[in-house]
Amino acid sequence: MNRNIDRLIEIMAALRNPETGCPWDVKQNFETIAPYTIEEAYEVADAIQRGDMADLKDELGDLLLQVVFHARMAEESGDFAFNDVAGAIAEKMIRRHPHVFGDESAETPEAVKVSWEDTKARERAAKGQDESALDGVATALPALIRAEKLSKRAARVGFEWPTVDMVFRDIEEEIEEIQHEIRVDGGPDRLEDEVGDLLFCVANLARFVGVDPEKALRSTNDKFNRRFRAVEASFKQEGRALKDCSLDEMDARWDAVKRTEKQV
Repeated sequence: MNRNIDRLIEIMAALRNPETGCPWDVKQNFETIAPYTIEEAYEVADAIQRGDMADLKDELGDLLLQVVFHARMAEESGDFAFNDVAGAIAEKMIRRHPHVFGDESAETPEAVKVSWEDTKARERAAKGQDESALDGVATALPALIRAEKLSKRAARVGFEWPTVDMVFRDIEEEIEEIQHEIRVDGGPDRLEDEVGDLLFCVANLARFVGVDPEKALRSTNDKFNRRFRAVEASFKQEGRALKDCSLDEMDARWDAVKRTEKQV
């Protein structure tokens, strides 16, 4: 295993060689590579969702390459190398699992989560980063994930409605504000602001009832994709294109596809 890791590191070093390497790889920096890193992480998640283990192996390799790429650029600038990355995460895992590697106990997954967050809070405090309950929530996260994490952090210190009905009240208020902006033609900036408020409240509702909002929306995206394609296919069988069909016709086919799915 170590030989394979060493070989991958050597390949990346060769690709980054200014004189004999790949022009594309040599030109890259942390900022230009970051989007690929995010993309590879999502492709890993996609392979897992599809249950494709062969593809998962390939996608994990692609993600590992991103780690090696970033580590190589950091080594070139004299900041750290791949071995430092591996060592740092190993130490972190030991530090954040005192119930495994230390004297503490945590008998349930919930207790582990509490211990994990407590350890993270101490780490942030040691770095001078614990001035706010929201410290440590990365700004580069997808907006829906970040919304859920921000509301979770706020709830941890008591900034939380006591009942789900009050969360629904927030959602209803935000919908009314959007409707108001539409009526008075408040402009795109006001609408964007109010729609953002509504999405944040919905993410908070998902967290409140124990649903992962990102996973839920991803599932709904897949469902919409599947049903829409089925509607398209049903009209194509009749030699018709969607643009030539009425909304009532498309809506009826959509309902038919939904009924078929529920019967399966």
